[in-house]
Order: sequence, then structure tokens, then C-alpha cells
Amino acid sequence: MKIVETEIADVLIFEPKVFADDRGFFMETFRQSYFDELGLQFSFVQDNHSASEKGVLRGLHYQVRQPQGKLVRVIRGKVYDVAVDIRKGSATFGQYVAEVLSEQNRKMLWVPPGFAHGFYVMSDQAEIVYKSTDYYAPEAERVLKWNDPSLAITWPLGQVGEPKLSPKDEQGQWLREIENP
Repeated sequence: MKIVETEIADVLIFEPKVFADDRGFFMETFRQSYFDELGLQFSFVQDNHSASEKGVLRGLHYQVRQPQGKLVRVIRGKVYDVAVDIRKGSATFGQYVAEVLSEQNRKMLWVPPGFAHGFYVMSDQAEIVYKSTDYYAPEAERVLKWNDPSLAITWPLGQVGEPKLSPKDEQGQWLREIENP
């Protein structure tokens, strides 16, 4: 497994070694020892699976009191995946890392606890699976506005125009207003 550092030291990209032939492929998607070697002392407690159509933007989600780390990968389609540092007092507060994740490149993004996470679907459909370090807690979930100008996220909306949002995501808060994890 190749591990790539990003502009924000705590956010990592995992690029698995893929063994492919005319029958298909095999790849290892997680190994605890990689996390241990990096000093990432986390255990995963929940796996999630999400499916969305082109133009859907989910996020930017985070939890207070129960911040979740997420190891995100796409098993079908292609997304623009974003992690925003919302850790109070962090040197990179308000900065983000974005990566295209797809079934072709098989990359995975490590989104540490204390980050807001979201993605935009670039293909006709996409399916995402991710491991979480804490349980989903609806009462602790919060949403950071996807289009907050202080974040300056360059979403690849193309000719789609406005993304498709859930009512919850439409009600997100500005960075200056959020309750930090």
C-alpha cells in the first residue's frame, strides 16, 4: 500500500496495490498495521455504504462530541471528495484537501476526526463505502456549508450548475458559525 501525504499533514491518501489479470482483481483495502505504523491509534467501529447520482453533493458533514475519522473509497463511479479542517486552534483550520476517488484509481482518503467531510458525484452514479472510528450519532451531526466562500473549495460542478442537496445540507452553517468537534 502506498501512503501519500497531502497539504494537511493529518489527511492521507492510501493507494492500494492491485493485482489484476483477465479474471478480475484483488486488493487489500485496509490493514491495521499501516495505521499503527503511522501513529494513527484508531479503531473502526462502523462501515457505511452510500449511493448517489450525478450532481449530488453530500456534506460537508461532521459530528460534535463524537468526531468520526473516516477511510473513504469509491467502489462504483467517480467523486470529488473533500476534507475540511475544522479543529479549533489548528494551524490548518479552514483549509481543505480534495481528491478524485474512483473505481478506476481505487484511491482511499483518510479523513481524521475533527474534519468536515463531503463529496460531489461526477459520474452518472457513484457508490462510496467508508469505515468510521465512531458511531453515527444524529443528535451530534452538523453540516458546514459546502459553498462557504471562506473555504474557497473548487467543486467541479461543470455545466451542472447548482448541485443536488438534501434539505439538511441546504441548512449548513458558515465556518464562522459552526460548533467545533
